[in-house]
Amino acid sequence: MKKKINIAIDGPAAAGKSTISRRVAKRMAYIYIDTGAMYRAVTLHAIRNGRGVIDQLDDLDIRFGTDGTSIYLNGEDVSADIRSQEVTNNVSEISSLAEVRQYLVSMQRKIAEDKGVVMDGRDIGTTVLPEAELKVYMKASPEIRAKRRLKEEKERGIDIDLKTLTDQIIRRDDLDMNREISPLVKAHDAVLLDTSHMSIPEVEEKIIRMAEDLLRED
Repeated sequence: MKKKINIAIDGPAAAGKSTISRRVAKRMAYIYIDTGAMYRAVTLHAIRNGRGVIDQLDDLDIRFGTDGTSIYLNGEDVSADIRSQEVTNNVSEISSLAEVRQYLVSMQRKIAEDKGVVMDGRDIGTTVLPEAELKVYMKASPEIRAKRRLKEEKERGIDIDLKTLTDQIIRRDDLDMNREISPLVKAHDAVLLDTSHMSIPEVEEKIIRMAEDLLRED
């Protein structure tokens, strides 16, 4: 059987984790898991149905489409809905709830049991998959991340200015880094990648090379 590893990619909001993780997974024929989308799906469910639903997480059915980019909540494709501004404004708060994290972390670990997974988020290398063979922590300045996010939002037809996005990212960083449960922090054995002045293909190639080096080891 061909050897496989798990790859954990962490970093702050808009660091490019999802884009890179998706490309790496495709190159390696691995499964890509966007944990941020899972937290957004729970947040969307709470917005629609009230915070009381947090006590009924076992009734939730969260699944990814075969394309690795679509996400379904109780059978409904919510891939676009989870990217709304309202979800963005509330996801940090919902993500910080212990019961939400426990529920989703358990689900994420189960997916990764058989290896061959690229998973991105904020606590993958520290909490979800601490035994992952390759851990990467991506970072970039808030201003650069805001410019990247602005481009994405414009492509989706969302009208927002750069300053608002920068302020949102700085606020999100503060919430993620200072929450009590699983705060955003680089794993001690993670490779730090400052992507501020790196292109997407450059970051992808660097991670692919590291993964291939590990796979060549006995």
